[in-house]
Amino acid sequence: MTKSVFLQEEKNKEELKQELDTLEIQLYRMQNNIKEIAKKSEVISIDQTPNEEWVVVYADREEESWQIMLHSCKRTFRGNWNSALQAEMKDDNTIHISAIKGEENKGYGTVLMQHLKEIAREENVQYITGDLVKRDFDHVDRLQHFYEKHNFDVTVDHEEKCGEIVWNDE
Repeated sequence: MTKSVFLQEEKNKEELKQELDTLEIQLYRMQNNIKEIAKKSEVISIDQTPNEEWVVVYADREEESWQIMLHSCKRTFRGNWNSALQAEMKDDNTIHISAIKGEENKGYGTVLMQHLKEIAREENVQYITGDLVKRDFDHVDRLQHFYEKHNFDVTVDHEEKCGEIVWNDE
C-alpha cells in the first residue's frame, strides 16, 4: 500500500469518527430536547433537514390557530425555537399561513412546510394560502422560489408590492 492511500484511509476513518461523534451528540440532545419540549407542546415529529440536521418538530395548537415550531438537535433546548410557522384555519377547506420566522437557509422552512401539508391532509383541508406583503419584498424572489418549490401557485404584483400563495391538494 502506498503512503498516500494509507493516509487517505486514515483520513476517512477520522472523518467517520467525527461524523459518529456529531451524530451521538445530536441524539443525546434530541432525547433531552424532546423531554423539555413535551412539557409544554405537542411533539409532532423527529425529522431531518435537507442538510441532514436532526430536528424536533412540535406544535402549539388552538382551535383556529396553530404554531408549528422546530428546534435543532445541534443545540440544547432552552425554551426557544429555531424556526416557526404560524397558521390559522380560515374555514373548513383553508389553512392560511400568517408567518414563517426563524433562521434562514438551513432547510427549516422546508421541514415546517412538509409538516403543515401533512396536517392539512390529516384534517382533510384542501387549500393552504398566504399573503406576500410589503415587508417581504426585500426577499420576494427567495420567497417565490421557496413556495414554488413546495408546489404553491405564486402571484406577485411588484408595482403594488403584494401577492398571494395558494396550495391546492388535488
